[in-house]
Amino acid sequence: MNPSDKIYIAGHHGLVGSALIRALRARGFTNLVTRSHAELDLCRQAAVETFFAAEKPDVVLFAAAKVGGIVANNTWRYDFIHQNLLMAANVIETSRVQGVKKLLFLGSSCIYPKFAPQPMPEDCLLTGVLEPTNEPYAIAKIAGVKLVENCNRQYGTEFISAMPTNLYGPGDNFDLTSSHVLPAMIRKFHEAKLAGNAPVMLWGSGTPRREFLHVDDMAEACVFILRQVKAGMFPGDLVNVGCGEDLSVAALATLVQEVVGHQGQIAWDQSKPDGTPRKLQDVTRLRTAGWTARIPLKEGMAATYRWFLSQQISQPTAHPIHSEP
Repeated sequence: MNPSDKIYIAGHHGLVGSALIRALRARGFTNLVTRSHAELDLCRQAAVETFFAAEKPDVVLFAAAKVGGIVANNTWRYDFIHQNLLMAANVIETSRVQGVKKLLFLGSSCIYPKFAPQPMPEDCLLTGVLEPTNEPYAIAKIAGVKLVENCNRQYGTEFISAMPTNLYGPGDNFDLTSSHVLPAMIRKFHEAKLAGNAPVMLWGSGTPRREFLHVDDMAEACVFILRQVKAGMFPGDLVNVGCGEDLSVAALATLVQEVVGHQGQIAWDQSKPDGTPRKLQDVTRLRTAGWTARIPLKEGMAATYRWFLSQQISQPTAHPIHSEP
């Protein structure tokens, strides 16, 4: 990658996309191209083709997706598979046709089997059944991974798929209907604190284990991968991105409670689903290549809470919190 390269960041308003822009600008990349959903609907093939033909980006960072937590994934199942399939197919194929030099496709750790070996290596993909609640989203992301892999095999492109673990940080979604577990907990504990340290009810048993990575670490990893990657550098052109450590959802709740300053009780609604028992990624490939996460969870969580407060997101809600990122 050269500083003069034109880089298209798909999904620049999102948690990951905004972090990618911060990371690129910090390294002197200024020729960045973005489009809002209103300006460019990635589900429309003709619109994508017109955009690429006009802008001719050298590099594509594909961070756009329809995303959500366990409630959203399990409610809008068709939307999650349909829209994510369309976006992946349109962007990857058009990048190939237009001669994009490098493309980074971002997926999710949910692509791996529900009962995958722990930590989850990249080569466990498609070796078992998926977690049912997010199967549609996972299938769409798996399709994107295979598009990248086979585009490289057939056409000699230098595309790569990066599978981040559960991400958090500034710009996260704190809506309790569609958010992931960590930002949902931050909001729930914050509102309970404002309500006189009221009890907080969380979904599930608290026993599932999850790994969390600050989004700025994720963005740093993406830039590192793009600057280092060569065709065939990673088997299957797939690499996990994580910190290599996990904790139980119950321990996460205690940590969030401490950061927020909530002093009430925590209760668990065990009639609600836990999701996958454990989701820890094997990050050997990325560490061997020379990259390691640097932001400790508690430090990153405290910074995220400060960002949350700066946005004045404090409207009461009756929605419960799920334990599945």
